[in-house]
Amino acid sequence: PAASQLYLWRDWVTAALNQGIPYDDFVRAQITGQRDSERTSMTATGQRRPKSLRVDDTFALGFLARGATTRANSDESIGIAAVETISSAFMGMTVGCAKCHDHFYDPIEQRDFYAMKSLFDSLVLEPVNLATAQQMLEYGEQLAEHERAKQQLEADLNRLVEPYHTRLYDERVNMLPPDVQAVIRKPAKQRSRAEQQIADDYYPILRIDSPKLKEIMPPDVIEKYDAQRRRIDALKGPATLPVFLTVREDEFLKQRPRYILNSGDAARPETDRPVDAGFPFCDLPAEELFADGLREGFVDWLTSPANPLFARVAVNRMWQWHFGIGLQANTSDFGYMGGEPTHPELLDWLAAEFVAHDYDMKWLHRCIVTSAAYRRASAGDDVGTENLQRDPTNETLWRFPLQRLDAETVWDTLHAAAGDLDLAIGGPSFQPNDSDDFRATPKRRGAYLLRGFQSSREVTPEFLRVFDVEDGRLPCPVRQQSVTAPQSLLLLNARIVTDAAEKLSQRCMSNNSDELAQAVTQAYAYVLGRAPTSAELNAALEFLNGDANQFTPFCLVLFNLDEFLYVR
Repeated sequence: PAASQLYLWRDWVTAALNQGIPYDDFVRAQITGQRDSERTSMTATGQRRPKSLRVDDTFALGFLARGATTRANSDESIGIAAVETISSAFMGMTVGCAKCHDHFYDPIEQRDFYAMKSLFDSLVLEPVNLATAQQMLEYGEQLAEHERAKQQLEADLNRLVEPYHTRLYDERVNMLPPDVQAVIRKPAKQRSRAEQQIADDYYPILRIDSPKLKEIMPPDVIEKYDAQRRRIDALKGPATLPVFLTVREDEFLKQRPRYILNSGDAARPETDRPVDAGFPFCDLPAEELFADGLREGFVDWLTSPANPLFARVAVNRMWQWHFGIGLQANTSDFGYMGGEPTHPELLDWLAAEFVAHDYDMKWLHRCIVTSAAYRRASAGDDVGTENLQRDPTNETLWRFPLQRLDAETVWDTLHAAAGDLDLAIGGPSFQPNDSDDFRATPKRRGAYLLRGFQSSREVTPEFLRVFDVEDGRLPCPVRQQSVTAPQSLLLLNARIVTDAAEKLSQRCMSNNSDELAQAVTQAYAYVLGRAPTSAELNAALEFLNGDANQFTPFCLVLFNLDEFLYVR
């Protein structure tokens, strides 16, 4: 994530998955900042007892904050981003078009969109300072020292250019009409409003930029000027304090009336069409739903076992994770245009069992990966040939669908084979160094590679982009799996691959005392997870021809095999 300190949300997600928190709590925490088990009862006077929240669950709200950081008007767009993302991610509904008009295909009215948006309209972005008292003290001292140094350098620069600036300024003022000269020479505090307007109008003419100053400077002064500018530009301030972007409810916004927006434009509310907070397909009275709060009531409805979509959408996404395509092909659209599931009974059974197992994600993953469908191979056989004719699209799951490794897994596998993969969990994202200093790049897992954009600047590394990693501006329910020439060129020439081949070569040769046959066998195990066949071993030894110096190119060949890149 490229947004400020958003990696803390990613770390929360990672920790939640590793801890195995129930899926309904996983979703609830990201929408409300708390889990179901941490809600408290009401007192006799109708007040809710104070909650003892998990501090780290604050980072779960990065889910809502991130949606706003991808748009121009962050506070106004929190509600719109929340509706579009939550409806597609957790409800399997594409409701974006209802922002401007009733849905063309599904029974979703424009009023439904803005009623659901009202649940989140009171939220505003809030930066939370994560620095300790000592960090803040040190930052203040460093900032003060930086400002003193900068002011001194700028004062020296001003003294250097002052005579030349005064000369040019006076020349330009003398070229103006006498009445204008009188206004310009008068101190600003003594000017009338009309005179100040005249001075403002002539400011562009009197402004003196650096190129004009340097035109009248002697060469030695220009040299001093440029050197001083470089000193100022090179002066770096202290590292910024760690800040996490979260959301909070604004009490003023909670009281503001809500309206349907013309074409989704917050500046054009249709004041004759007010809306109350709500959401589609719910007939329960608002008082019962929202007694604990707007978002809390919504999540109660969303995660209820009685909601037929919540578990089915979750199960379908996890199936897609393992098989590359869901039982319902469009994981974000269970509506009319999304088509029908290929195995509706299986989808319903998995959803029912998922709920029965208290939304245990680890149970669901275990159930899928131990199934006969998952354990099948993608390669055909005699039976497969007949099946291929009867079911070429593999809708009946008679074979495992061939899948290319995603970008992060390719990164991890290269470093794992090289023996330098850093398995540490959590922490800030990193960006690979340029080719001249690649060995200094952290060898952390690919999940921690910086991706996204910052102020319209693309920061996603080329390695990720070549293997179809999106920039994060829009939700991505499934990545494209392309097969392109740049991918092959990268695996042949990129520094990460050639460096991994060199390290793998050193690893295998040192472990096997330069015995080439044993080194080849170990290289196959590290890269492909199996031993070479007799034919492969003979071909490798023939390629090496007894020359240990050829082992690095041999390792590079292994990294370029289809078997390395594809799950069969």
